[in-house]
Amino acid sequence: MSKHVDGQIGTVAALVRSTFLVNAVYADSAREHGLTQQQGQLLCVLMAQPYGMSELGAMLGLAKSSLTGLVDRTERNGLVQRKPDPQDSRAVRVALTRRGVKLADEFYTETCRRVEELTSGFAPAERDALAALLGRVVTDNKVPTVFMEPDPVR
Repeated sequence: MSKHVDGQIGTVAALVRSTFLVNAVYADSAREHGLTQQQGQLLCVLMAQPYGMSELGAMLGLAKSSLTGLVDRTERNGLVQRKPDPQDSRAVRVALTRRGVKLADEFYTETCRRVEELTSGFAPAERDALAALLGRVVTDNKVPTVFMEPDPVR
């Protein structure tokens, strides 16, 4: 295992460790809003628009049975609802309820604040550079839009 002598870590370790950091922040925020991390992800995805089950499964990386259980639990909590798909009478689309919209907005706003706080010691140019580099990683690897860009006015 190779280590950097000057105390810096390499790209792989930095990306993996930052993933753990962001996941922990996300999980804490979800828990404080009475959600599981997966429910928080589902609400954030649905903020943009309703989706069909197969689209949600692909975006969230979940098997059909896992996604069905997640949607069932979130629906029982009154946060999402299944609606008939206007293009396919055999399919459903999952949408946020009014309560789900409110909670999703609160969760999203707080989670954005907490993640943004992770780089509070950075100069604006450093933040821009980090965003540009990570943006390339995400784009080059065709990561689905599972979390919208925060509105700067929030």
